[in-house]
Amino acid sequence: MTEIQTPRLLLRRWQDTDLAAMAEINADPEVMHWIRDGSVLDLEQTAEAIERWEEEWDEEGFGLFAVELLASGELAGFTGLSVPDFLPEVLPAVEIGWRLGRPYWGQGYASEAAHAVLEFALEDRGLDRVISITRIGNTASENVMRKLGMEPERELTDPRYGHPLRIHAIDLTEYA
Repeated sequence: MTEIQTPRLLLRRWQDTDLAAMAEINADPEVMHWIRDGSVLDLEQTAEAIERWEEEWDEEGFGLFAVELLASGELAGFTGLSVPDFLPEVLPAVEIGWRLGRPYWGQGYASEAAHAVLEFALEDRGLDRVISITRIGNTASENVMRKLGMEPERELTDPRYGHPLRIHAIDLTEYA
């Protein structure tokens, strides 16, 4: 089982006991504001999402980690890798992404988890390039991308929802 421990976090595969906490995160309109069309997800939609995330682990050898606080065992959200199939213009690519519940914002958890996942991607999984995609205007996510050393690469329009997107990227030579 793939796990990564940082000073404050445990990044691990998903467990059945994570569903309620992740559904609560996905039901928060502020959390979901910048994601897809901004719609919240219910318990059933969250269960389906977690199932897809676990399938990606099996198919790709990477995926979205559940992010657990070491001090309390609370589920804070996710951070991990995925293939951004919804945006064919960037393929082949692997994206690093994150989603944390509001109580965990502004404490450096997203950056801490994302740094660990970037290292996992480039060193453990042998990827030579990783991207991150955000809606233009999502400055909090762009700040995390900058902390990772990612540079803005290009702007596109989300083919599903029409939102302007900004692609950031980093390759192994820039990371090293």
